[in-house]
Amino acid sequence: MNKTIAAKLRSFNGLFAVYKPKGPTSAAVLNRLRAKLLAEAGILTPTRRKRKHVLKFGHGGILDSDAAGVLVVGIGKGTKMLSSLLAGSKKYTAVGELGKATDTFDSTGKVTEEKPYDWITKEDLENVLQKFTGNIMQVPPLYSALKKDGQRLSDRVKKGEAVEAKPARPVMVYSLALKNFKPPLFTLDVECGGGFYVRSLVNDIGKELSSCATVQELTRTKQGLFTLEEHALYEDKWTIDGIAQALECCMSLLQAEPSRKKLKTELSEEHAVSCEDK
Repeated sequence: MNKTIAAKLRSFNGLFAVYKPKGPTSAAVLNRLRAKLLAEAGILTPTRRKRKHVLKFGHGGILDSDAAGVLVVGIGKGTKMLSSLLAGSKKYTAVGELGKATDTFDSTGKVTEEKPYDWITKEDLENVLQKFTGNIMQVPPLYSALKKDGQRLSDRVKKGEAVEAKPARPVMVYSLALKNFKPPLFTLDVECGGGFYVRSLVNDIGKELSSCATVQELTRTKQGLFTLEEHALYEDKWTIDGIAQALECCMSLLQAEPSRKKLKTELSEEHAVSCEDK
């Protein structure tokens, strides 16, 4: 173990963002990140029970396995700040497919319905989007991380259990725009609040058009103040020095917010690096 590097790693407190690729779960990405940092410091990978005591990690909201994009990570005392991100604003780019519905509301599921869509115009779709902007009611998908009796709904469904959908709940859509329309595919830019499911949105849009629709691709482009383009670290940057830079740069974004100013004093001077060096 390199004691100097290990001490630097253990001193980290704050928030930063990583890029989650399509495929792995959010938890798997976090475990991969933790393993790389521990290996660089020469710290033996702890057992699952002791893992959080060696290096405390958390993320600011699950991103579907089949989705990619920004995953905000809290390390050390920064994990206490993650709850504010769960209710904060998020932006997504979604590619939907008309004429097809699946049980998961995305391309990973089994096709449950197919309907004609050739009569749907760009204007039809744009008009429908207006109904899904602002404060709306939304029913979450069955395949989700929401829990009943301590178990995820998606896990219960996969076990073959009869599961009722959660009741509709209020969600906020700040903006919703059609960026591309090449039937059967269409691309949406969505900015929404916490608890919102883009998969449910696309499914509901299909129904509103008297057809059906499912998500083919989903990318989270922003979460809170963290953007995919400016702040998300790709795996080749998952190093102790890379995280040190990201912490310093990303935490500077939050210092202007009064409720988060106190975190500045928690950041170790050992890993202070100029944003311009990133």
